Amino acid sequence: MKLFDSHCHLDDAVFQPDFEKVLQRAAEADVKRMMIAGIDEHTSTRAVELAQSFPEVYASVGVHPHDARSCSEKTLTKLTALARHPKVMAWGEIGLDFNRMYSPQKDQEHWFVRQLEIADQLDLPLIFHERDSQGRFLEILQATPAKRRRAVVHCFSGSETELGRYLDLGFYIGITGIVTIAKRGRALRNMLPSIPKDRLLIETDAPYLTPTPQRNRHRRNEPAFVRQVLTKMAEVLEQDLPSLARQVWTNTCTLFRIDPSMG
Repeated sequence: MKLFDSHCHLDDAVFQPDFEKVLQRAAEADVKRMMIAGIDEHTSTRAVELAQSFPEVYASVGVHPHDARSCSEKTLTKLTALARHPKVMAWGEIGLDFNRMYSPQKDQEHWFVRQLEIADQLDLPLIFHERDSQGRFLEILQATPAKRRRAVVHCFSGSETELGRYLDLGFYIGITGIVTIAKRGRALRNMLPSIPKDRLLIETDAPYLTPTPQRNRHRRNEPAFVRQVLTKMAEVLEQDLPSLARQVWTNTCTLFRIDPSMG
């Protein structure tokens, strides 16, 4: 099988002591590719550096809603330059997060719109983050339409109504280790069969959201554990693992415009 961890943060300092062993464990678990999602200028730069150094690693660049208060046009100019690197395959992680409000709503919304504009101009797919935006996320997307916009809703945890609207917009749905957690993942497991197979992506969000049963032994999530996400999905969907793996691999390569025969 070939698996693609479509969203991780291998730039995080927790991976520095054993980075190459993390990649080795990923390979042993059939994880052939990984996408590092940038969340600000520093992490985006680091993501590109790692993608340049390791063939199985790709990068995206962007400013996370938590960091919107420190965003500027200067920052976006630097990210736009970074985005021209051949290993940068997406723009993100961007969106709205009204849960903890690390940045004011006006800042989040302003820089979300600006990043949508830039990604559309560059024709890059988007990696979206949405949490507790009370409909504003979808309102902004509908107010700023783009004919060729492609995107994944990272770590989907919304309602059935939101899921339907994302699918209507043609977006992919990113499934994390939450799907493996008994109580927290129940709603997601119930919605999983209503997601078309050709819209499913798997992700770890490493070092966060460690799946079960690994979370009982490891505090740090890592790309190797994305296999458990796929295994749970196959169980819920009553589909054999290899065929689901092929579909999800194709989906991810299609979104990021990466040759599926590589890796």
